[in-house]
Amino acid sequence: MVRESFPIGSFRVRAGASREVELPITRLVTGADVALPVRVVHGKFDGPRMWVVAATHGDEVVGVEVIRRVLATLNARTLRGTLVAVPIVNVLGFMAGDRYLPDRRDLNRCFPGSARGSLGSRLAHLLMSQVVEPCEVGIDLHTGAYARTNLPQIRADLDDERTRALAQAFGAPVMLHARLRDGSLRQAARERGSTVLLYEGGEAWRFDEWAIEAGVAGVRRVMAALGMIEESAAEPMASPPVESRASGWVRARHTGIVHLDVALGAAVAEGDRLGSLSDSFGRRVHLVRADRDGIVIGQSNAPLVNRGDALVHIASLAGVDRALPAEPPDQPDADDLLTH
Repeated sequence: MVRESFPIGSFRVRAGASREVELPITRLVTGADVALPVRVVHGKFDGPRMWVVAATHGDEVVGVEVIRRVLATLNARTLRGTLVAVPIVNVLGFMAGDRYLPDRRDLNRCFPGSARGSLGSRLAHLLMSQVVEPCEVGIDLHTGAYARTNLPQIRADLDDERTRALAQAFGAPVMLHARLRDGSLRQAARERGSTVLLYEGGEAWRFDEWAIEAGVAGVRRVMAALGMIEESAAEPMASPPVESRASGWVRARHTGIVHLDVALGAAVAEGDRLGSLSDSFGRRVHLVRADRDGIVIGQSNAPLVNRGDALVHIASLAGVDRALPAEPPDQPDADDLLTH
């Protein structure tokens, strides 16, 4: 029996085919149309329907490359199920080189949106109705905010059995139990019945290769766990992810120029030296120390900090080893776990 075609917008994608479509978003003052780029890989054989999206924040380019590389590995004639991929959700922000929409709204606070609302609300509604709702599993790709970098990690509801299983299958070094944030894509998708993973890795406006590679491998491992591709086609994980139920930022207690001594993925104990603050002449002002045992999952790359600025993000872990084999090869959002 031939599998039914997949409807999206005014198009239908036949089984065993891959098609790029454009879903209209708005018209600019110049008269030019702006559309949401989507590729549907509608497998020849029945299977799960999964969405993967990136650049909900316009400066988060790691996920764009992750999706490009994942799509390059897929063949609709052998795929079981359907993958709906949106490499750039915030099209206007991406083109302007801006994290936010033209009206300065954060698109990831506009979900589930409305067909008659603001630009962000209408874009959120379009993504929900055409991409998220027809599917059952989703992966939302993010990076750290400006001048902040994140260790590859999955943020998800680890109390949900299926979500936890897929988070483990993704195989990022760390998986964090994170509550839902009002207006986020993850919250809206969960309320529509999707099992959702949020991937964090790298820094805004940077093609951090270690974050890209971890994202590609993770997405393909999830597809293998769902039976969409052969398990042998997915890269085996180096080691199982470690779990964290809480995290927090170590903040600057003084203003100064920061010199961090720790790398992403480093295991630290409460009281360990993380770096130091100095004045413009190099006189040390203050030592920066860990406020908990755990692993460094994020850090600021900005040299100048003001009192209260977030410096190092530590995920609390039970019985963490002093050396974790998760550190990216080259070391170069939001102030808490709830950024996305």
